[in-house]
Amino acid sequence: MRGGKLTESLRMFLEKGSDWERKPTTLPGVFIVKLPPYGKSPTRLVVEINPVDSSGRPSRRRGFIVRNSEEFIKIRELFTDDKLADLLKGIDEVNPQAPEKPKPKASEEIIEI
Repeated sequence: MRGGKLTESLRMFLEKGSDWERKPTTLPGVFIVKLPPYGKSPTRLVVEINPVDSSGRPSRRRGFIVRNSEEFIKIRELFTDDKLADLLKGIDEVNPQAPEKPKPKASEEIIEI
């Protein structure tokens, strides 16, 4: 979905979506969220980056919010810095191992899209 069609879909969601509604996109782990007005900020859409688990559900209650393209560029620069990778490796070494999450039971119904 590019250009006008994407813009129109986003415009419709901004106008008709509920506050805090999260819409999935065709890119797994990327969602659009409608934020309610706050202070002087009007209602707006943001991108939520929240990796999905093996069943396609977001892995966290709330993901990482990106408000605009300028913020995305700055964040992308941070993510490509080797020092961040080194820091995360250090954190992996000192943190205790997290327990493995239980997998969905065979009896649970999972809707495939």
